[in-house]
Amino acid sequence: MKKYFILLIAFSILFGCSTNSTNNNNPYLPNYAVNVAINMSLPQYSDLKFVSNAVYIPNQGARGIIVFNSGSGYNAFDAACPNQALSSCSTMTIKGGIMVLCACDNAEYSLFTGQSKGKLYSLKQYRVEVNGNLLRVYN
Repeated sequence: MKKYFILLIAFSILFGCSTNSTNNNNPYLPNYAVNVAINMSLPQYSDLKFVSNAVYIPNQGARGIIVFNSGSGYNAFDAACPNQALSSCSTMTIKGGIMVLCACDNAEYSLFTGQSKGKLYSLKQYRVEVNGNLLRVYN
């Protein structure tokens, strides 16, 4: 009986921990390597110092990335419409600071959660590391 208990504990420890690997089950968005440093002391990124502000950064991910100050931290999402194949209309635009809009289907996504009502896929999220006025967005 003791052997089974030890085996159960060992099995739980080995397979109970989650990994930091990115799992992208969205067929519309391929995995692109993202690793960008953002200095919020620079004028183009200074809006990120304030809650509910977002900044678009081109040439990252599939269609650029959108970084958002949620008040409790920073969120970073790919700017590609998650429910559309990559096309000329599939780059999201910031709407009102806390939402992004997909021009292909006029779907609005929350920058707090990355979700849109009635849509299958949410925005593709990246990790954000904060070090003073520097943000590192990566996957």
